[in-house]
Amino acid sequence: MSTKIKQFQVQYGLVSDGILGKITINKLKEVLSIETDEQIAHFLGQTAHESGDFSVDTENLMYSVAGLLSIFKKYFKTIVEAKKYAKQPIKIANRVYANRMGNGTESTGDGWKYKGRGALQLTGKDNYQLFSNWIGEDCVKNPELVAGKYFFESAKFYFDTNHLWKYTTTVDDDSITKISKAINLGNANSKATPNGLSERIDKTFEIYQQLK
Repeated sequence: MSTKIKQFQVQYGLVSDGILGKITINKLKEVLSIETDEQIAHFLGQTAHESGDFSVDTENLMYSVAGLLSIFKKYFKTIVEAKKYAKQPIKIANRVYANRMGNGTESTGDGWKYKGRGALQLTGKDNYQLFSNWIGEDCVKNPELVAGKYFFESAKFYFDTNHLWKYTTTVDDDSITKISKAINLGNANSKATPNGLSERIDKTFEIYQQLK
């Protein structure tokens, strides 16, 4: 059972079983103003993967020393340095997200305040401001709205602003791969393989088949 799907179902008066079935998919399509079955399949296939089947709404920054040295090696170059931050999510966020994406210095706390939230992990003060302009509510002042009220909407904002809908006219391995690369690697034409590609493909096809 998915927490975020159940919350959506309760909000819109559907059977609240937490299962992403055809009725719920079509309601999401309606609420988010997504036009086609192909588009909603791509959208939900990607967001399902990125959010742990709609159970995670906020970035997990509980990294060990090894994790910091591997994932954030740009910011942690020595074991001694990593030990000062390991398993301290607030400190980690403020370090790795400082002075970029509109965030201030490490001491401002912007990194933690504007950490990843929502179905596609909206991150950084600039992006929170752009999303606020898009949705018409101040998520810079209240960033938790992205994890709660606008869990799905923040992901649609990502699809809109990154022009991902152009890849959604069909549902096939090629289109799913392009969107996966755009989301995970930042470039739909990257030569690298995005993380979790096989799962993204499986989830997208599974959702698309439910609409047949």
